[in-house]
Amino acid sequence: MKVMQILLPVCAMNCYLAINDKTGESIIIDPGSAPERIMAGVEKTGTKPVAILLTHGHFDHAGAAEVIAKEYDIKIYVHEREKDTLNDPYVNLSRDFIFRPTTYKADIFLKDEQEFELAGFKIKCLLTPGHTPGGCCYYFPEEEKVFTGDTLFCESVGRTDFPGGSARQLVDSIKGKLMTLSDDTICYPGHECATTIGHERMYNLYLS
Repeated sequence: MKVMQILLPVCAMNCYLAINDKTGESIIIDPGSAPERIMAGVEKTGTKPVAILLTHGHFDHAGAAEVIAKEYDIKIYVHEREKDTLNDPYVNLSRDFIFRPTTYKADIFLKDEQEFELAGFKIKCLLTPGHTPGGCCYYFPEEEKVFTGDTLFCESVGRTDFPGGSARQLVDSIKGKLMTLSDDTICYPGHECATTIGHERMYNLYLS
């Protein structure tokens, strides 16, 4: 797997392309804004997008998903517990942060620990509530990579002061779902730089 990071202007958010050179396909993860920038990234890779994965429903992660899904005729995936976040402008923060109350859509709702395949990759959906009620991470076991959204950052964790957030729940989620992965697993967060499970196990003070 190759991973392309596309830095988006809204909240300096990381959108990712998970690329399979063997199949010529890609998966778009958290297309939050600037759809033209994301589509330019897709064009640069020469791949065919097959799906959009949302780690959660906040405006800066889901904002451009519907436009891109329509452009490529692909489906949007999210955890089933994130429906209320997508559907409520107060919870998805669009009302207070961009002053344009908006709802977001998804097509396929996943369950915790559900395994599925896209673009030739095996993927597991890991429910990690705390930042939002239905926030999740996407783990690619054969590649030892996980896309953590706003659950886990490099030496930090996601905010828990938004509607539906819980600090205790977030730490429990990280310890129970992410810290069980191998130290070599690379983490691609929604903001700032990539890290590894091993690095976070040693240096993340929120998990001590």
